[in-house]
Amino acid sequence: MADETSSDLNNPALQPNGEDTSPAIGLISQYVKDMSFENPNAPAVYQWQSAPQLDVQFNISAEGVGENLYEVALKVDVTSKADEGTAFVVDLKYAGLFGVRNVPDDQLQPFFLAEAPRILFPFARRVIADAVRDGGFPPLLLEPIDFHGLFQQQVQAQDEGLGDIPAPVGEA
Repeated sequence: MADETSSDLNNPALQPNGEDTSPAIGLISQYVKDMSFENPNAPAVYQWQSAPQLDVQFNISAEGVGENLYEVALKVDVTSKADEGTAFVVDLKYAGLFGVRNVPDDQLQPFFLAEAPRILFPFARRVIADAVRDGGFPPLLLEPIDFHGLFQQQVQAQDEGLGDIPAPVGEA
């Protein structure tokens, strides 16, 4: 038994007094930070016959909000226009609060710009679908977005000397 205890003390994964030095990131909370839905041409819009065109724009931001706490916000702007005019506009800022412990600084940006939005997007997508449905339109189900691929494109563009020009995080 004494041999097992002494070998446990040499195991770096087991730390005395609850000390944990392994890197960890956890989602603490997620929430709608800001949202608006506009239906500027109701009720006439429900009689329009032309097919609407959708414009979907998104942006990702991350900022420290406390010691080892970061807010990652996914901003999604959707505009639906038909020949007759604007059908609807949805602006959503959906955010998550992430706790970070023992993560090297060079690993934070890939997480905040690729992995965190991947975690938040399905929930933002549902909020948008519900808002559009509640506005009297068929639910809008946005296509999945490859945030990791977009992040890699941004890194590649910066590596090719385009770093002076801020690359958009993404457009859909």
